[in-house]
Amino acid sequence: MSHTGIATANNGGLANTGYMLIRKFTQVQQAAAPRTPLDVATDALAKAVRSEWEKEAGLRRLLEPAPLPARWQVTERKVAGRIDGAIAEEGRARFAPLPGLAAVTRDVLRRGGALPELHAVYGGLASGRLLLVGDPAAGKTSAAVLLLREALKYRAEAASDARARIPVPVMLTPFGWDPNQEDVTDWVAGRLSREYTLFRSRGGVARARELLEQGRIALFLDGLDEVGGKQRAAMLSALEEASFRVVVVSRARALAGRRQRLSGAAALEIQPVRAQDASAYLMNPLPDPAPSGWQELNRRLLDEPGSAISETLTSPLAIGLLRDIYADSNGRPVDELLDTARFPSTRSLQDHFLAQLVTAAYTPRPRRPRPRYSPETAERTLRYLATQVTHAQDDRELRWWHIPTWTDRRPRMILVGAIVGLLYGVAALFTLWRTSGPVWACLAASLCALLGGFLAARRHIELNDQQPLPSAGWRDIFPPGAIALGTFTWLFSGTAGWLVFQLPGNDPMPAWFTYLSTLPLGYSATMVSSRGYKLVVGTYLGYGSGPQNNELRDQLSQRPVTETRAVSPRDVWRHHIGLRLVLGLLTGVAVALFSGSFIAYEYDLRDGVLVGAVCGLWACLYAGPAGNLGVATALSALQLSISEGTPVRLMSFLEDARRRNLLRAAGPAYQFRHDWLRESLTSSARSEG
Repeated sequence: MSHTGIATANNGGLANTGYMLIRKFTQVQQAAAPRTPLDVATDALAKAVRSEWEKEAGLRRLLEPAPLPARWQVTERKVAGRIDGAIAEEGRARFAPLPGLAAVTRDVLRRGGALPELHAVYGGLASGRLLLVGDPAAGKTSAAVLLLREALKYRAEAASDARARIPVPVMLTPFGWDPNQEDVTDWVAGRLSREYTLFRSRGGVARARELLEQGRIALFLDGLDEVGGKQRAAMLSALEEASFRVVVVSRARALAGRRQRLSGAAALEIQPVRAQDASAYLMNPLPDPAPSGWQELNRRLLDEPGSAISETLTSPLAIGLLRDIYADSNGRPVDELLDTARFPSTRSLQDHFLAQLVTAAYTPRPRRPRPRYSPETAERTLRYLATQVTHAQDDRELRWWHIPTWTDRRPRMILVGAIVGLLYGVAALFTLWRTSGPVWACLAASLCALLGGFLAARRHIELNDQQPLPSAGWRDIFPPGAIALGTFTWLFSGTAGWLVFQLPGNDPMPAWFTYLSTLPLGYSATMVSSRGYKLVVGTYLGYGSGPQNNELRDQLSQRPVTETRAVSPRDVWRHHIGLRLVLGLLTGVAVALFSGSFIAYEYDLRDGVLVGAVCGLWACLYAGPAGNLGVATALSALQLSISEGTPVRLMSFLEDARRRNLLRAAGPAYQFRHDWLRESLTSSARSEG
């Protein structure tokens, strides 16, 4: 919701000189040089990035109406090293200034400025390392988006020979990066291959890496403050070694620790909005003369610097909300803000604006994509979420895997038990009909259905207890130690089984068959010795999955993914609804293979298939959907939709709210972006209750 732009400052001589030189270059007749494949790829990337961020800037209301001016200064907070390392006054510059720009000096940084000066710093900084910091809702990301667009525009206007030396800026979030396992160049190249179609062909990752190594791409990294402290420190350390320009966007307090600093970076802080800029932004769209209420508000803004109105309207968030709520022809009368008895302080005005934040975020507006959810649905859902977070958790985190604990477990227990029992009973009836006769088949199938449904329901209800996150990525389930133990178990049991059947008096068994039939034992050993042990609990393969092997699991497992890699809530959700669900289903396949292979060998293939199918189907349902947190969360979302009126696809709503800057990621969990917003929503929920 930040409506941040950058206005041209009076001290823009350095940037204006650069622009004049660029225009001069474009007028000079030059001999046409052949374009290399890297030139073609770089220009194609620039086109794709420009198209992407033109749309994003429109969604953020950075294009129309005219952007809200904001300015920057070198921060006084201790979030970076000395300026000497950034400008290389006494050393060799790591990066030469971009064509048409001059090297940044200490005086240039001290003067501060707006967008032209910010771009000049970005393109002329000797270290190539820039930090954009500020308080929450200061407009950091919006400033970065405008800087990115300015850099693309500058490159497009450059002469063809200079353009190859001007990098294409790409903006990414750090989620999915493990700096201990993957250097920054490999990670960015991999992300580019997933984000942009021109790198998805064969050799696309290698091409992206080549562009990075040659400095043809600049990285804008947003959301560094949304990952854990240890991960953040490792990322900053890795960014120091990058061979390309880097711009990091973060809350200032996230970089306050000694180990949270980017060496050689210039840290620029987004400044509070000036009263004159806020006045122009608010009054320009209004008719002349403006309504009396707007005139009085503008007078207080400009002439009463200590008033609640002038103190509040220094934040891009507050200014944008005021315009969204009151400047619309169908909006509310702005005169109510002039009531000093109702709004005596900055906090009272901030609370009032925050109370309107959700409605403003989800109100349809011209030339903007229609929101997926109505303002009423969004506010009702966020009120419920804020209440649950406030009451249930001391750290104010919204852990999606705890959502099942918010609902009555009995409907889900009945639903899961009925589905599993029905499927298992039908399978047993089909299997036993010909061999046992109708009466015994029906009786046995009924018993199978009741027992299978009961056990599956009980397994599902265990997910209703608050618990730590079982795993957040495939490395939690497949650490090297667990894989090695599983491989050894498989080879040992397969070899031992083959040797036993070679003894006198036994029918020889082919080696391929013994290794195939004992493969589930290797799978079981891998699961029970890793953080995937709950996937096999309660099945034939679950021996050793109890607490007696916790010490072994701790020895074989590596640090959790959440501590070594930046993961977003959506990443972890996809891990559970994807990999863990597939592995649960695969547990049923392993049970079927283990149960049916020897029956098939001793008797016949048909008996083996039937026995394997009956055993495997129940294990598949028990370990798969019945024991999956992602499935439990989806079913709980359905319950909440019925009882509370929240969206059925609650995870999609959470991600959409994050995109609208109402929520933020905190590793695998969500948080309300502003504590005041959470408190405001909780208070309104209490008053309605």
